[in-house]
Amino acid sequence: MTSPERTEHLVLPGVLTAEEAAETVAGILAVQREDGAIPWFRGHHLDPWDHTEAAMALDAAGEHEAAARAYEWLIRHQNEDGSWYAAYADGEADRPTDRPTDRGRETNFCAYIAVGVWHHFLATGDEIFLDRMWPAVFAAIEFVLALQQPGGQIGWKREADGSPVNDALLTGSSSIHQALRCALAIAEEREEPQPDWELAAGALAHAICRHPERFLDKNHYSMDWYYPVLGGAMTGADAKSRIEGGWDDFVVPGLGVRCVLPNPWVTGGESCELALALWVMGESDRALEILQSVQHLRVEGGMYWTGYVFEGSRAVWPEELTTWTAGSLLLAVAALGGDEATTAVFGGERLPRGLAPDCC
Repeated sequence: MTSPERTEHLVLPGVLTAEEAAETVAGILAVQREDGAIPWFRGHHLDPWDHTEAAMALDAAGEHEAAARAYEWLIRHQNEDGSWYAAYADGEADRPTDRPTDRGRETNFCAYIAVGVWHHFLATGDEIFLDRMWPAVFAAIEFVLALQQPGGQIGWKREADGSPVNDALLTGSSSIHQALRCALAIAEEREEPQPDWELAAGALAHAICRHPERFLDKNHYSMDWYYPVLGGAMTGADAKSRIEGGWDDFVVPGLGVRCVLPNPWVTGGESCELALALWVMGESDRALEILQSVQHLRVEGGMYWTGYVFEGSRAVWPEELTTWTAGSLLLAVAALGGDEATTAVFGGERLPRGLAPDCC
């Protein structure tokens, strides 16, 4: 088990003690397979985005070897076109399998490797790792940008037969914006400039900030509310106005953040991501309150329920202890605690912004 001494930097009042942080890290490690894969939970499935988020949480906790194994899994399973499938079966605990269960290839899932790889490099300074991962990052970003539309937004996936879905999701495109900036940072570190990526990142930021009509209308999802801020496209007064405008709709005091309106269901992942977005805006006090509010989802052993229905039956739902929920909490705590790699990746002050008119 991860020792509390390794997680002393993850202490946050009312959220985690060093011992509790160590339990949460150990909970993620217990789900990770020997080959590096991190499924949602054992016997369920893995998707590349949540797999990467959990790996980032391990790096934030100092478990760099385990995180590196997670990225090795991505290298081994990357498709020839630079993508990954949307879901892979975990199988039985003693008979793991990597059979794809969803052969769609979602752009935000594929781009997120750049965020994880840059985070791992910042946490470790491992230039050999960066060199090894560069071809996978490059191929993934090229796959994603092949689906960028004339208005800057990113089509959200290719179907199993390869046909493109050009409709764009605001949440997915906002996540891709962060990934593009991390990919540009990697390219800069390697002294391999990518001007086309700079143009793509700038055009994407402009679409996110100024052209909501270019995205499918998913305003009833909390992720569409805060992700333009979390992904770094929307900043300053625009970011503050956006968060304030949706606060009363999505935040349930003392319980967390709704996943989708009007459902009486708060979820740990969305709550922790909102806390990260608040931290990005400089509102650490409100971020801390959100993180404190979701501790009712914590169970003995350190993992977290995915969500809670707060009306009617008032029950945990679904009854799943997911690695990505635990991972999102650890990353939010790491940001508030000043972990250098995590603050650099999510704060974005040292990330390239891309080339476009100043939109926000």
